[in-house]
Amino acid sequence: MTESRRTDENIRRLAPTEWAQAFPVISQLRSLDEAEFLRRVRRQSYSGYELVGAFKGSKLIGIMGIRPVHTLARGEYLHVDDIVVTTEARGSGAGQALMQYAEVDARARDMSAVFLDARPEAVPFYERQNYVLHAAPSMKKIL
Repeated sequence: MTESRRTDENIRRLAPTEWAQAFPVISQLRSLDEAEFLRRVRRQSYSGYELVGAFKGSKLIGIMGIRPVHTLARGEYLHVDDIVVTTEARGSGAGQALMQYAEVDARARDMSAVFLDARPEAVPFYERQNYVLHAAPSMKKIL
């Protein structure tokens, strides 16, 4: 297991009134304007999507979206969407703390796994958290 470098991070779900605080962090990963970001989060929240924040003191330094999923092939699992830690906080352990939060949350919901989609450059980070590449490739068709 990797050594945690966390100092005083606090990991918790964000209330809808805090979603706008997540925009400057998520914008380091996604090219959306704030209004579109909030519209998408609100819409996804109807299906159980939640934003989880990593705070150092009162400053939001990381964000992760999580959502419960149930499929015939995989059963019930937690899907992690759009995890990002601010450039200045990378290497602090905040990303690891967010992933640990997701795992604890999945276990509390009696789910069998945590799934996520990873950019190739992020794969080593997830492998250090003991995640493995999934054998089933993702496919899509732009309509």
